[in-house]
Amino acid sequence: MAPRLPRLYRGLAEWWPLLSAYASYRGEAAAFRRTLLAACAVPPRTVLELGSGGGNSASHLKRHFQMTLVDVAPRMLALSRRVNPECEHVRGDMRSIRLGRLFDAVFIHDAIAYMTTERDLARAIRTAAAHCRPGGALLIAPDHVRDSFSPHASHGGHDGRGRALRYLEWTWDPDPRDATYVVEMVYALREGRRAPRVIHERHLQGLFALRVWRRLLREAGFAPRVAIDPWRREVLVGQRRGRLSSAGSPGAPRPRRS
Repeated sequence: MAPRLPRLYRGLAEWWPLLSAYASYRGEAAAFRRTLLAACAVPPRTVLELGSGGGNSASHLKRHFQMTLVDVAPRMLALSRRVNPECEHVRGDMRSIRLGRLFDAVFIHDAIAYMTTERDLARAIRTAAAHCRPGGALLIAPDHVRDSFSPHASHGGHDGRGRALRYLEWTWDPDPRDATYVVEMVYALREGRRAPRVIHERHLQGLFALRVWRRLLREAGFAPRVAIDPWRREVLVGQRRGRLSSAGSPGAPRPRRS
């Protein structure tokens, strides 16, 4: 059974565009596009995004790819449909969904952080492998990896029509011995002339070493590498091994070199 969704993606979902503006993803999406183009054996046309949320990345990537967007939160999918009506939207858990078709590339942004155990991370990567054609690529952009994690805080927010949101985000690791960290989110929500209401929510997120990422990618049939994005963050890239048979189905993955 899927864990209970954070309140941000349920009752507070309508506030999402004031917390995370679509325009702010333009530069990041351009960098992801370049990485996918470089990672695929042939230029990708179809892209599956797992954990697509409110559709922020897709709002820019859809100009270049035919996007299929999967998310577990119905209200986030509803937001994305408003912004990306030309994209296919499917409700599903990235650990278990199977669409029965292959894509030229698979993309997972920061939603991968909600995989808080190695088992769940492996399941999400296997889902990507089940949907990625040989020669295609998987791009995963986690917020943090264990190797370079450091505590930090940030703040932001936006004004909308008749309401506004400001947030404080405090990221820290209560126990460096385990595979999780915590993001404390404080939302200040103001509607009309009323005083803001303040909500605190804790997000438990997964934190894995690069050696774990590489191993899980190899085990799922990808040839992994680590890239550094323009903001000096690690992103995981894997080209899918194997080849298409004459019938168009994936052949057996090529054996790995020792």
